[in-house]
Formats: sequence, C-alpha cells, structure tokens
Amino acid sequence: MLTIFNRDKNQQDSSRINVERLTLNRFFDEQYFPHARASKRQFQHDWSTFNTHMRAQLGHYHLDELTNPVLDVWVREQVVSGLQRSTINKHIYLMNRLLNLARHWCFLPAQNPHQQSIRRLPVGDYTQRFLSEDEIHRLLKCCRASSHPYLYHFVQLLLLTGARKGEAKAARWRDVDLVKRLWTVPRSKNGRSRRIILNSNAVDVIHGIQTIAERLNQPTQPSNFLFTNPKTGRAYHSFYAAWHVAREDAGLDDVRIHDLRHTFASLLINKGVSIYEVQTLLGHSSVQMTQRYAHLAPDRLHTRAEIVGGIVGNV
Repeated sequence: MLTIFNRDKNQQDSSRINVERLTLNRFFDEQYFPHARASKRQFQHDWSTFNTHMRAQLGHYHLDELTNPVLDVWVREQVVSGLQRSTINKHIYLMNRLLNLARHWCFLPAQNPHQQSIRRLPVGDYTQRFLSEDEIHRLLKCCRASSHPYLYHFVQLLLLTGARKGEAKAARWRDVDLVKRLWTVPRSKNGRSRRIILNSNAVDVIHGIQTIAERLNQPTQPSNFLFTNPKTGRAYHSFYAAWHVAREDAGLDDVRIHDLRHTFASLLINKGVSIYEVQTLLGHSSVQMTQRYAHLAPDRLHTRAEIVGGIVGNV
C-alpha cells in the first residue's frame, strides 16, 4: 500500500491515507479513461495513444515507479525510433496529464522530486505549407481525375472556405443555408459553434455535391451528411487513401489536407485582407492564433510603415 499525505483546506494538519498501488495500465483503464470519456470530445485519441505508445512499454510499472529516469528512457526510445518530435510531445502531454491526475486523485504523493513533469522536446519554428496557384491547379486536376466520387469537391470546399477536414466530414445538409450563403458548424474544435461564409464558388461546389449524391441515389435530407459514403451510408471516416494518390500524382507528397486551410489564409493575407478578418473567417478564438500568417504580406507592411515615414520625415 502507498502511504501519502493529504492536507485539509486550511493546510493546517495532515493525515495518512492508504490507497492501492495501481499499475499505469490499471489506472488508465479504471480511472483515467472513464473520466476522459465523460469529459473529452476526442477521448479516442487518448485511447489510441496509450495503447500504441504506453501500455506495453510502461503499463506494468506501478504509478510511483514511473520516475524521471524511467520516463526519460521512454522518451529517448521514441526519438531513436524516428517518431517526429511534435508527435512525441503529444505522448508526453498525455503522460504528464495521467500523472497529474493521479496526484490530484491521491494515487500519488502531491510532490515527488523523482517524478517531475516531463519536459517537451524542442521542435524549432512552426512550419507551414502553402500551395501556390500553380500547385492548387495541379492538385485539383488530379483530384478531379480520382475515382473517388467526392474527393474533388471535398478538396475544393476546404480551399474555398478554410474549413477543417473534420468540419467538412461532419457537415449535414441542415447545416448549409445556400440562400444566406452560410455553413453552420454546430461544434467546432474549440467546443463552440461557428459560421463559415460561403462564397459563390463554394455554393457551386455544394450544388455539385448534391448532384453527385442524387446520381448515386443517396438521400440529401436535412439529417444526411454532405459527404456520405455510398458503401456504408454513413459519413466518410477518411479521405486519406484517395488524397494520398492525388497529391502524389500532382507531385505534392509533402502536402497535408490541413495545409488547404493554411492556403486559404495565405491567399487572403497576400491579397491584403486584414488579420482580424482572417481570424473571423478561420474561426480562431484569438488573433494570436491567426498571427502566424502575418509574415505572408511583408511588402504590404512596409507600405504601411512608409505612411508614418511620409508624415514624420517631411517635418
């Protein structure tokens, strides 16, 4: 049994509490995962990460045995195996959360000098990939040639709206108002609803999606998905297989689907749209999230700076 100290609200005295020594596997299965399932939208990611990168490697350790030397070896082995540092940092985040909750729920002492939070790995500057106009045309041409019934329209819609792929996959016909040219996302990444502006080309794309659905004898009732898999009758789980082929055919094997959202933002910034307008169109909760695109229009910023130069320099 593990003896720990638990302080009352006045932090005046302490009393000993005996709790069962759990292995990491038991703690995850019996304590953490039920909690995550009830409190997190994307709890499946934690399940997948734990089963792939923690269960076999660390799951047999008792919680108090997960000291920094043990965890440092776990991190180092992931680096040696060739995993990207950004991916390893996601695993580190989950491990830190597991141990912090174990302390919060009194399965571990509140303080242990040998069990500090794992430091995240340095990843360097955030890199983004933007498609040029020529690359956009090449990509769309290859998507159009794909045997996938919806890939071309799916990619078009993301480029034209800056929507996230998950938002597009989950979109239902009731979410789209073609008269007002608005697409409502009931629950976005930040947990709130948001509205996506549909330009005239995006409206045409949605009409095209409807035409394909009718050709495939798929329903387009309000509760149906825009992109319905004709084999399952449900929303597509992924477009990756067809996307992978199309991007390679276009010579763009380094482009991710999420880069279409980056491209939408870069096209706006380079045409002089303000960072605040781009923030609204992307649905960012703060302008700091959009600020990463500010470097895309250096000539425009130089021009704006010259305005002050023209005033002060002539005095």
